[in-house]
Amino acid sequence: MLSDRALARLTILMPDAGVRLAGRSQSALYRLTAGRFGGRFGRGPVLLLTTTGRRSGEPRCTAVLYGKDGSRLVVVGSNTGAERPPAWALNLLANPGAEVQIGRKRTRVRAREVDGSERARLWQLMSEQYRGFDIYRTRTARELKVFLLDPL
Repeated sequence: MLSDRALARLTILMPDAGVRLAGRSQSALYRLTAGRFGGRFGRGPVLLLTTTGRRSGEPRCTAVLYGKDGSRLVVVGSNTGAERPPAWALNLLANPGAEVQIGRKRTRVRAREVDGSERARLWQLMSEQYRGFDIYRTRTARELKVFLLDPL
């Protein structure tokens, strides 16, 4: 198995289209196997996040690394350090209602972007879990968005 650092570097080397294809493949595999496969990226756990497209209004599902903060989930809109945030993060900003799937369990959530000391604490939690986030942060001038997903 590749280390978190090797995985982060691999995503840096892959063009955007390759990253998108890998994400779609992981989402499909995760959904088909109820998380038995596709449920991890390095040491980090992966959930399926379904947002509402901000322009289309259609459901959009993607595999996302996550952490736990009590009963809440934490996700980082890194987009592997690209200058533009991932579509799912923009969708959450436009419509914070979403659904997550972890294994077979699906839960409705409400997202909110965090800032200040709360963001610093959650960034630390996520970067300890997956070191790639620190690498991604150095690749872009934008601040990577951190979201808390509160179960409804």
